[in-house]
Amino acid sequence: MSESPFHLAFPVSDLEATRAFFVDVLGCRVGRTDERWIDFDFFGHQISAHLRPEEVSASRTNEVDGDAVPVRHFGVVLAWEKWHELADRLRDAEVEFLIEPHTRFEGKPGEQATMFVQDPSGNALEFKSFRDPDQLFAT
Repeated sequence: MSESPFHLAFPVSDLEATRAFFVDVLGCRVGRTDERWIDFDFFGHQISAHLRPEEVSASRTNEVDGDAVPVRHFGVVLAWEKWHELADRLRDAEVEFLIEPHTRFEGKPGEQATMFVQDPSGNALEFKSFRDPDQLFAT
């Protein structure tokens, strides 16, 4: 578990599809559940998927280093090897990438590996990694 895990609640349109994606595809563990929400162990952080189909909406994008990055997204920074393992896992599961795994800001401060996927409700998730973790807040 992370020293300071974050908590995020987000809307979904289908709890069972969400459970299948987060457990079977991403490898998250299920925590507490109810008929209208599910808690997940999201790489040591707590996220809560709440059944609110009327609040699920398409995300707008901003250009970041040549990519159309969904403005509304969440994710996690993984260790370099864990990021590559997840990228392989997602490819093996034939998950469609919003943004394919690649290196962003190559040769510049903040150089990072990044990839984006969507959950079954269209929520965008970013997974990133830094060879040098000190570059996380590089300017």
